[in-house]
Amino acid sequence: MAAAALACAAWAAQAQQSAVPDAAQIDLGRKVFTQQASPACAVCHTLRDAQADGSIGPDLNELQPGSDQVRAVLRDGSGAMPSFEGQLTPEQLEAVIAYVVWASRAP
Repeated sequence: MAAAALACAAWAAQAQQSAVPDAAQIDLGRKVFTQQASPACAVCHTLRDAQADGSIGPDLNELQPGSDQVRAVLRDGSGAMPSFEGQLTPEQLEAVIAYVVWASRAP
């Protein structure tokens, strides 16, 4: 039983490490969030790491969305938020997804 628990813990730690985006992707995602998207995500959303205190959209620190949720909203829009699919490159989209997921969980 103890060996199975250790194997599960090791697998979980490895999975968590592989889910951590690299620094370049986080930096690009931060730039997209604060500057490159039009309108910038930071105008509408609160996100501590981006020093953003928008109040139109959800507070991302509280919501802590998953990557599928962020991807769907960026692709389809939601309420007042437009779709960013045609505006941002696939690389920019993936970077901002990784950034929002990572930054919304940062202490």
